[in-house]
Amino acid sequence: MSAVDARPSRRRFTRLGALAGLLVTLLALLLAPATPASAHAVLASSSPAASAVVASGPTEVVLTFSEPVRKVTGKIRVIAPDGARADRGEPTFTDAVVTVPVDPSAGRGTYLVSYRVISADSHPVSGAFTYSVGAPSTPPTDEGSDTRADPVVANAVKVAKYVGYVGLLLVVGPALVLGALWPRRLDRRGPARLAWSGLGLVALVTLAELWLQVPYTAGGGLFDVTGTGLREVLGSTYGATHLVRLGLLAAVAFLLRPLFAGPVGRTDAVILAVLGGATLFTWPLAGHPAASPAPAVSVVVDAVHLGGMAVWLGGLVMLGGFLLRRADERELTAILPVWSRWAALSVAALLLAGTVQALIEVSTPAALVDTTYGRLVLAKIALFALVIGVAAYSRALVRRGTAARRPTPARRAVWVELAVTAVVLGVSATLVQTPPSRTAAADVGGAQSSYFTTMLSSPLYSLQVELDPARRGSNSLHLYAYTKDNRPQPVLEWKATAALPSAGVEPIEIPLLSLTDNHATGETSFPAAGQWQLRFTVRTSDIDQATVVATVDIR
Repeated sequence: MSAVDARPSRRRFTRLGALAGLLVTLLALLLAPATPASAHAVLASSSPAASAVVASGPTEVVLTFSEPVRKVTGKIRVIAPDGARADRGEPTFTDAVVTVPVDPSAGRGTYLVSYRVISADSHPVSGAFTYSVGAPSTPPTDEGSDTRADPVVANAVKVAKYVGYVGLLLVVGPALVLGALWPRRLDRRGPARLAWSGLGLVALVTLAELWLQVPYTAGGGLFDVTGTGLREVLGSTYGATHLVRLGLLAAVAFLLRPLFAGPVGRTDAVILAVLGGATLFTWPLAGHPAASPAPAVSVVVDAVHLGGMAVWLGGLVMLGGFLLRRADERELTAILPVWSRWAALSVAALLLAGTVQALIEVSTPAALVDTTYGRLVLAKIALFALVIGVAAYSRALVRRGTAARRPTPARRAVWVELAVTAVVLGVSATLVQTPPSRTAAADVGGAQSSYFTTMLSSPLYSLQVELDPARRGSNSLHLYAYTKDNRPQPVLEWKATAALPSAGVEPIEIPLLSLTDNHATGETSFPAAGQWQLRFTVRTSDIDQATVVATVDIR
């Protein structure tokens, strides 16, 4: 068979391979669960309410989140005052409402409710609160309710995100340059090896992310992966999206082989571009954008942002690693103006997409400085501004024709751009694992940092103090008095003051209303952040009274 006869045969084989990859993708899409788009969930309310004292034991605990959530097996628990499990059977999930059956005869005292669920953007949401039956007691503890994320797993997820971004730009850069800018006389093997390495990194990271998602959502270590946990991940939107990515990567691999061997036809180039664009969408579909207030806009914008990054940085790698070293002056004179236009379009896409992303995810100007997500956005903006400055210098070299005649300064500028953008990629990898500012602003139900409770002791009584939300502005105060044997202590008179000595704020009286013999409530306002001293004087008889003091960090 001649070379001419073999070429159509190879082309048919390539397209059949790409079709097989697409069939895998379609199968994964068909198996994907149909779930509504929603925001990063937070606990909005509960029944019984946090810190509530109820007369009799409830038959169920109801958790209502701000958005629909998914189950993590064995991670919703209700612990009775004696430390035994009070929940009975599996909780039921109905959109944003989780109902936990509870034994109503588990006894009087304080119960601990701990939860860990998965929000629509694939991140775990965890927390705990207490309620009491009859009267509060010492809260129980439960080793199995530890909802903290394993730091090794959390960091491994960030590393995987970073490596995935690197792999993506190592595929996109060589594919674009080899398809449109590569001189015919130059050997293609170096860029081809780079692209295959990038494709392998993306595939490996996709598998690693599926593995890591199990302990990340369940709260275990790197190797705490069970069959049940893996099935839950693969059966989720997150898992289906990653399976789709693997299918698309397989299809892309078949079309990259002829591209690395030489120029390809227009049809193959269009198919490769479509598959590449579809692959880009798997990143936002598995993260924050799919769960934003405007998911369609966020997903498209994030895909554009990711594509602009891959084109720009991937092109820079090809420019600094190959073209500026191998191409002659005539070739560079033709290549660099085209690349300069590509870079300008990519940067414009990055700026536009990044602005829209920030408007959606940060939500308010104050959140830029008050939340971790906002501060990371500011850091990314500062680094990006530095990169833009270096890129402007490189573009000036191209316009003057200096880069083609003396490529060394241009090559140095390229490597500076890559060095700074490597840090930008690190910030981006952290950003996608950080709850958006809009979530932090909306976290009204389960944030432990916005609620203060403590038990104070005196020779006459014990006083349970609850302050919500323990932030600047208006706050609700609840006081519960108990005897030494943990029974309700009748109180004849309540007094409370708040002071901020570090700022010279003298004690301010807090008006209190007695609700029951042992329970009083009041409203107060903290005008400034700081270490406030709350002083409580409780009179239990005509002559007996005692004062206790609590220090509260108001933010």
